[in-house]
Amino acid sequence: MEHKKNNLKIVADKKSARMILPNMLTLIGVCIGLTSIRFALDGRYEFAIIAIIFAALIDGLDGRIARLIKGTSKVGKELDSLTDMISFGVAPAFIMYFWKLNTLERFGWLLCLVYVICVALRLARFNINSNNESSWRDNFFEGVPSPAGGILVLTPLIISLSGFDYIQLNYNIIVPIFFIITSFLLISKFPTYSFKKIVIPRRTTIFLLFGIVLFFGLLLIYTFNVIAISIIIYVLLLPMSYFHFQNIKKRHENDKIQEDDDLEDEL
Repeated sequence: MEHKKNNLKIVADKKSARMILPNMLTLIGVCIGLTSIRFALDGRYEFAIIAIIFAALIDGLDGRIARLIKGTSKVGKELDSLTDMISFGVAPAFIMYFWKLNTLERFGWLLCLVYVICVALRLARFNINSNNESSWRDNFFEGVPSPAGGILVLTPLIISLSGFDYIQLNYNIIVPIFFIITSFLLISKFPTYSFKKIVIPRRTTIFLLFGIVLFFGLLLIYTFNVIAISIIIYVLLLPMSYFHFQNIKKRHENDKIQEDDDLEDEL
């Protein structure tokens, strides 16, 4: 009996050890998100944006690593939501407030509050929906995910740093517009690609690896230009994801009607 108890204890320890790595990555994401606020306070907005990008990359990795090594847990899920709230809710709002919204006084602070609240509501809805059964809808998010929202509200600042603002832009108007639109997209049910279940054919793996290396190489050399172009591509994908969702939804509804008709014929 004593030997069996020891075996059970060892298994439990192994399971706990598997949860450490993804949770550590999540906590590192919290630290990076908070550090971006420190950079913004010092006026080093380039580093603040890079910190948010790193936090987004870690956010995309921790969940996948947890599922890969079977280290998922309820604590990790809650911790991930709190990290998203800080890194993609509070941090981007403070960065943009220090950069431009503070010139709008109370209205600028109101925009920050509305955006952070919308991020909180979006994360709460995601946690509820994540308990549902798997379906084709898992390929789409309801609304823009919080990491994408955090980067979208930073777009005016990124454009100003990229050198793409060849014309004199009025950021006092553009920044509030981005905050309002992004806040709406966060809490809306607008379908957006989740990119969670992309199947890559084995014969194209080498091209995918080359593309990833090329992307990060360009990101190191032309950091803000690449980020700005990536944001533009993501925005262009939004209407595509909507029409794609509607087509799949219509096809499934037609299949269901056909199944019901076949069942009635059998009866």
